[in-house]
Amino acid sequence: MARILKKIPNFKLPKYKIRDIDDIEELKIQYTPQLLDEIRKESEEKRLNQGYPGSDYQTVKEIFEDSTAKYKDRTFILEKFNRKEPFREITYGQFREDVLNFGTGLSKAFKVEDEKIIIIGETTYQWYVSYIAMLLGVGVAVPTDKELPDNELENIIKRSEAAAVIFSPRKKDLIKKVANKCPGVKYFIEMKSDEGVDGRFVGFNYVAQEGSFLREMGDNSLLEKPIDPKELAVLVFTSGTTSASKGVMLCNQNLAYNINAVNPYVYIDENDRLFSVLPLHHTYESTIGFLLPMARGCSIVVCQGLKSLANDMKETSPTAMIAVPLLIESLYKKINQGIEKGGKASTVKTMITLTNTLRNLGVDVKRKVFRDIYENLGGKLRIVVSAAAPIDPKVGKWLDDIGIMFLQGYGLTETAPIAALTPDWDPRVGSVGKAVYCNEIKIDSPNEKGEGEIFIKGKTVMLGYYQDQDATDSVMDGEWFNSGDIGYMDEDGYVYITGRSKNVIVTQNGKNIYPEEIEGLLSRVEEISECMVYGKEVAGEKELIITCKAIPNYDRIAELHGENLLEEEIYKIIWNQIKKVNHELSTYKAIKKLEIKTDAFEKTTTMKIKRFAEIAKDKAKEAEQNK
Repeated sequence: MARILKKIPNFKLPKYKIRDIDDIEELKIQYTPQLLDEIRKESEEKRLNQGYPGSDYQTVKEIFEDSTAKYKDRTFILEKFNRKEPFREITYGQFREDVLNFGTGLSKAFKVEDEKIIIIGETTYQWYVSYIAMLLGVGVAVPTDKELPDNELENIIKRSEAAAVIFSPRKKDLIKKVANKCPGVKYFIEMKSDEGVDGRFVGFNYVAQEGSFLREMGDNSLLEKPIDPKELAVLVFTSGTTSASKGVMLCNQNLAYNINAVNPYVYIDENDRLFSVLPLHHTYESTIGFLLPMARGCSIVVCQGLKSLANDMKETSPTAMIAVPLLIESLYKKINQGIEKGGKASTVKTMITLTNTLRNLGVDVKRKVFRDIYENLGGKLRIVVSAAAPIDPKVGKWLDDIGIMFLQGYGLTETAPIAALTPDWDPRVGSVGKAVYCNEIKIDSPNEKGEGEIFIKGKTVMLGYYQDQDATDSVMDGEWFNSGDIGYMDEDGYVYITGRSKNVIVTQNGKNIYPEEIEGLLSRVEEISECMVYGKEVAGEKELIITCKAIPNYDRIAELHGENLLEEEIYKIIWNQIKKVNHELSTYKAIKKLEIKTDAFEKTTTMKIKRFAEIAKDKAKEAEQNK
């Protein structure tokens, strides 16, 4: 259902000015045994003193009240409300006032309370305000994909029985299209608008002003309203990667326990600044990219668009970023291409070897040695978190090699979303981490390799699917939620994802092929921008044909093989690269067919390719051709 981007925009990074090894003081020091002992002792003392404070929140309201009081004068949100001006900084104290004013106005002045309220639009300050107001008790938040066409938005409004729709100005034309078809909606509230009531339309700021007046008169009802941790608080319609979208019902406890679960695994505090680049309607961003930093007193930078990513990072100097693999891999490629163009590839490789050797001896100087690379990302980036899809371990290893902590998380909308996470003291690149402390994970009916379906139990598991008990029953086995993902667990409890059960290709002799494994290898092919591996049905053939549908990376092909190439030449170049990948695979997993795709893949919110939609389009096209 949901789409975020057709592809990653071709953003640019400034040229790299990598110092020569002889110019790096940290690599000239003579590390005597005595000096090494002193460094190890100092490092151990820092580790023991750092600590990872836990928490026991039951509701988001507790987090809001604690943080907005404790960090009242600290910066919370940084956003450009005018692209020609610098980022504006909004404090926790101001955020508190804005949430309480808007929430009070909506629930008391406009009488919209304890009902479902859709929030739709790009990431902006009013989105944050609206979401927290709902979680304080105004109503049930229904975060909705801003890329939905009018018919799908209309469907979500009606399915959720929404009483109000809060929308950004950019979605005004879309809202006008659906308004007349949705008579059940009491108010359409436009973010950033001062307009008074005009039929069912009203400005966000007008609602907040009405709430401010009521609060000045003594209305403190929003803060006083009790919250049941286990009542429906958020309704999220899934992206429908493999089937029609479902309404995932989450409660305050699900969200609060995500925060409780992450705190012991990763240390962040009020000095950290998260860079928000993913859409807020997805639980990955709204929970880990919003509620978690709020709980820890961090600040959040609203990225003004992927094309301005580098400039925004340089201007705001974030320390952490959560992203999907497609974006992280794009950054990795851009950085390394810049290093290659500057003629510093061999220098960086040598620096990685030297600093890895020193780190093995207990001396970590990577943050100083590779500061030239960090400068183009704001200079302070220390954590990158990947989730939502598999990522090439080579990318995570490289980030670790240059001193950026690379962490992986695992979960689904149905787990609000974190179920597992790599702890920062032992990340283990390639694994998605260990079960967070309030959850349990088990591998159901493992095969001879230890692989099986991943089942999750714990405080972050959803209430169920909205108005769909059959769908709920199909994924719940008692208290255990069947994720539909395939993986294995090592002896230390670290989980490794190998595929998704619904994507599995089963051969005639019973062999299972997981497309994600092959796609991981293909992601290293520079001539391929994106690809999808699937089992293609061919008339007259009993066996599915393992097929790669690939979008060429035309820019990189031109750099590596020359410009103005014919389609046949591009096909041959990519096929030759695929044959190399086939050498790394068992014979039954080898790709037998290549299809060049010239348009964009249809994607979900987290940039996963909608396999079922792509395959359905192919079948429809073939049926049309065979008429």
